[in-house]
Amino acid sequence: MVVVISKSVNETDLEHLVGRVFFKAIDLLGGLSRLAEYRALTWLPSLARASFVIVLREEYLKTEEEIAKFVGIAKSTVRNILRADPQLALYKIEHFEELTKEEKQHLRVHTAGGIAKLAYKLVKEGQEAQVLLEFCATSGAQIAQVCDVPWAYAVLKRIKGTKYPIQSPAELKDRLAGVNIKGIDGAEVVEGLTYPIKSPAQLLHEIKEYLQMKGID
Repeated sequence: MVVVISKSVNETDLEHLVGRVFFKAIDLLGGLSRLAEYRALTWLPSLARASFVIVLREEYLKTEEEIAKFVGIAKSTVRNILRADPQLALYKIEHFEELTKEEKQHLRVHTAGGIAKLAYKLVKEGQEAQVLLEFCATSGAQIAQVCDVPWAYAVLKRIKGTKYPIQSPAELKDRLAGVNIKGIDGAEVVEGLTYPIKSPAQLLHEIKEYLQMKGID
């Protein structure tokens, strides 16, 4: 008999991970503009609750009863979220316009649960929400400029809008061609990096590693 013991919850860590899952879930639904097109912005609270439920179960091994108490929802709602099928949820989203009015009204809990499950899986695999990656890139560029690291600022400015993870140099060559990185053209630098690259921060780290390997400080 296997006994599963839940972990204590660090609320700061919990909210951080739930936020990442929540934003990834919005990404999977096509972004806020797509939700507005669906007239489905009222789904956002359901997505947030589902994100809490999935993280509490998967990350902290909490029971349905513990999750219901923590999130402040019915145990039956927790169960429905945990039982939701991610692929079925995606299918319903892709065929949203074909659903009846009644089906659309009853879509929220099951769809939110399925999307949150998939979002959690992707985040744990390193595939962050694009909106967060864009925020990191913009913030990083501002910090790089303030700290007088011109190549980092130029790199982050050029990669704005890049989709992650980046799987090969081909995805960066055109963007970084002509960028002077410590005397080396950016198109050459990207050939020497390790892929996949999952975030702007990792890209800068890989470039620094490449420069160090070349003996350039």
